[in-house]
Amino acid sequence: MRGGDLQVAAQVNVQIDAEIGQKDHFRIGTNKPIVRRCVAVMITQIYEIQTPAEAEGCLAAGVDHIGTVILSQEDFQDPVLREVSRIARAAGAKSSIIPLFDHEETLLRTIDYYQPDYLHFCEALVKPSLEIVPLEPVMELQARIKESAPQVAIIRSIPVPLPGRSADFPTLEIARELESSSDLFLIDTWLGRQPVEGFIGITGQVPDLELSRYLVWQSAIPVILAGGLSPDNVYDAVMSVSPAGADSCTWTNAAGKDDRPVRFQKDIEKVQRFVQEVRRAADALAQRRSAIENELERLKGELEERERALPAHSVRPHQLLAIEAVEEEIAARERELHGLRFIDL
Repeated sequence: MRGGDLQVAAQVNVQIDAEIGQKDHFRIGTNKPIVRRCVAVMITQIYEIQTPAEAEGCLAAGVDHIGTVILSQEDFQDPVLREVSRIARAAGAKSSIIPLFDHEETLLRTIDYYQPDYLHFCEALVKPSLEIVPLEPVMELQARIKESAPQVAIIRSIPVPLPGRSADFPTLEIARELESSSDLFLIDTWLGRQPVEGFIGITGQVPDLELSRYLVWQSAIPVILAGGLSPDNVYDAVMSVSPAGADSCTWTNAAGKDDRPVRFQKDIEKVQRFVQEVRRAADALAQRRSAIENELERLKGELEERERALPAHSVRPHQLLAIEAVEEEIAARERELHGLRFIDL
C-alpha cells in the first residue's frame, strides 16, 4: 500500500472503534451512515458466458450473476449475448455486462439493447508507474450513466496487486473516490501489464488478500472478490476476505490440449464445484458471525454486571482494570463483526 493507504490501514481498527462507539451501525470517516446490506446467499458470479447453452449450465449449477463481455464498440449489438442476458433474467438471476469501451452514447445504447442488471467497468485505473489515472472523468461518467439508466447498477473493478507488491499501491484511495458513483466493487488483480491492455481481469492470479480485506472493511458498498479464484482456492480466499461474493473467469474455463484455460469456454463441472465452495465458505462465515454475536452478548452482560458491582466509593484499581479488559474484548469482537457485515445468517 502507498503511504496514505498504509496509514489508513493502520488506523482501520481505531476508526472502527470510533464508529461503533457512535451506536449508529458502522459509520465511516465521512459520517455517512452505512446501511447493513447483507446478502441472503453469498453472490457467485461467473464471467465470459458468451452462449445461451453455457448460461443455462451455469444457472443450473447455482450461479447468481451471469457475466458477459462486449469486445467491441463497433459490434456492440450481439443477438446471442442478448439471449444470454434474457436467459439469466428469466431464471431470476442477474445479468452483468463488461463493455470494453467507454463511449457514453454507445454505453447507453448497450444498456437499451441488452437490458442488463449491471454494467461493469473494469479499466485498470493505475498505470505501470503506479500513478492513478484521473478519476474525476470516471466518476462523472458513472454518475451520468446512473442518472440516464437508473434501473442499471454499476459494478466497478478495483485494482489490487499481487501479494507483496502493495506497499505503494492506491487501492483504498481509488475505492474512496469511486464509492459514491458505484453500487458494487469487484476486487481484481493488477499486474501493471494486463492480458487485455487498459483493463484488469483474466490474469489467473490471486490478488493480495490482506489489502482486499482492508477494502472490505473500508467499503460502504458490497465487495465481490475476484482474481485467480478457482474451485480449489475460493474457500480459503473467501474465509480470509469476507466479501459479499466471489467471481471466477479463468479457472472455471475449460482446459485445452495444453491444460491451459480456454477463453469463452466454460467447464460446467468446475463452475458447479466453485459454487459449492463459495456456499461452504458463506455458511462458515455465517456461523462465525453468529458465534461473535453470541460472544458479544455475553461480554456486554458481563460488563453490565461488573459495572453494577462497583461500590459507590473506594473503587479498587483491579475492578477498573477488569472492566477495561472486558471493554477491550467487546471492541475487538465488534471489529470482527464489522468485517462480516455483508454476511447474512
